[in-house]
Amino acid sequence: MNIRPLALSVLLAASALAVSVPSHAVTEKPGAQAEAGIAWYKGDVDSAFSYAKKHHHPLFLYWGAVWCPPCNQVKATVFNRQDFISRSRFFVPVHLDGDSPSAQKLGARFKVRGYPTMILFRPDGTEITRLPGEVDSARYLQVLELGMNAGRPVKETLSAALAGDKKLSEDDWRLLAWYAWDEDEAQLIPPKQLPATVQRLAGACPPGDTALRLGLRALVLTAAAAPEERPAVDQAAANALVLKVLGDARLARDNMDILVNSAADIAGLITAPQSEARAKLVAAWNGALKGLADDASLSKADRLTAVDAEVTLARLDTPNGALDAALLQEVRTRVAAADVATTNQDERQSVIYSAAEALTDAGLLDESDALLNAELKRSHSPYYFMLKLAANAKKRGDNTAALNWYEQAYNTSKGPATRLQWGSTYLSSLLELAPDDEKRIEQAADNVIREVGSMENAFYERNRTALEKIGHKLSAWNSAGKHDTVFQHVRKQLGGVCEKLPKGDSQRAACEGVLSPAQS
Repeated sequence: MNIRPLALSVLLAASALAVSVPSHAVTEKPGAQAEAGIAWYKGDVDSAFSYAKKHHHPLFLYWGAVWCPPCNQVKATVFNRQDFISRSRFFVPVHLDGDSPSAQKLGARFKVRGYPTMILFRPDGTEITRLPGEVDSARYLQVLELGMNAGRPVKETLSAALAGDKKLSEDDWRLLAWYAWDEDEAQLIPPKQLPATVQRLAGACPPGDTALRLGLRALVLTAAAAPEERPAVDQAAANALVLKVLGDARLARDNMDILVNSAADIAGLITAPQSEARAKLVAAWNGALKGLADDASLSKADRLTAVDAEVTLARLDTPNGALDAALLQEVRTRVAAADVATTNQDERQSVIYSAAEALTDAGLLDESDALLNAELKRSHSPYYFMLKLAANAKKRGDNTAALNWYEQAYNTSKGPATRLQWGSTYLSSLLELAPDDEKRIEQAADNVIREVGSMENAFYERNRTALEKIGHKLSAWNSAGKHDTVFQHVRKQLGGVCEKLPKGDSQRAACEGVLSPAQS
């Protein structure tokens, strides 16, 4: 599917746009801070929405974190593009950092969880669409313009499509096909219904590139679903669809995000192990991946992910087998080239993560460690790479080194939501890898809960998820009452935090539920 970028004159034709795109640039926005040419709001989000409504401007919300590789990828490949910067002058751009004081409460309000999530709103605050964060920058801008020109929110378009409306335009279908389904958070469809719903859309969409895209998205969502929640998949038809995309360089490039990120998942879903069909599919997929890995128009991180996809396909039927020497050399060569060529700090956060992941998946753990250790001195968020070093150590069976890296990552992490997430990971790892080390577990729990007690909005969104994770794991750890002294100590400490919250505050109920008596 080739969507030609709309001319700026069309983009600004306010009379034709339900979103009332202004005929002049947004100027003098109170609270805005210029960054890389974009006047981001970084303060009071409500004032940004009020401004957008008063001046009839759409609003673009970016929810992200400093350490997040995909966020840094978007910053390095989309937000720094002059054409995106130019378009940002015609909507109100809002940057919501996940570690800002009110971020997690706002995250719950807007139903955003994964970093990055990007949403386009009408001036009245109605959500138009969620933009995909894994597509290449040119495609991203095309989808942004589709949203800016949408005659109605994607939720209404979805209802019309499911009702069999024959009046849907090509752009209506494209907006559905390129919607960020992975970041929906039940805004359009309950999660359990997503695979079947997108499968229905693929069947209802007029034949062509957009229908193929929807078909691929349905396969991704189906592969990710629990087995009991998966709709039936016609494997022969699915194979034909995927092979058609793989055999066409243009279609493969258009759908590169799916092909590089979900290769093994889809192949495992639609073919039987050790079958002729799987061998044929994997061969075709590898051919397409090599083309994507060589495509200089793609970001370095995407090209490395294409190489990693070759590795995951090679592991599909022999997860512990030795890889072909040529594939190992390809991984090494491409990682080394990307390391040398990437000088932008934001881009490196994404590229080095992708490179380390490829090395790890290929079984080259020492080389992955060397790359990550070197990056600790360069990265603006080294604590993120420490988690990968911990995972590598765990994969080797070196639990002591793994826990030391998890602890170091927690101790050096920055930002309240990030520290809670990293602390949860460290404590969970202790419970898994050193369950008898009660002293260390108690100390880690004390540190995390002490920070929770000083946090604003500690029981919203990602914060709440992290604490619930801790609660479930602590309860499972003490299921036989073996660690009851430590467990009761932690419960008492958390109870002190809960008691300080107002009785009518929803956070109090969330706090009390983390380690409720029923869980002990």
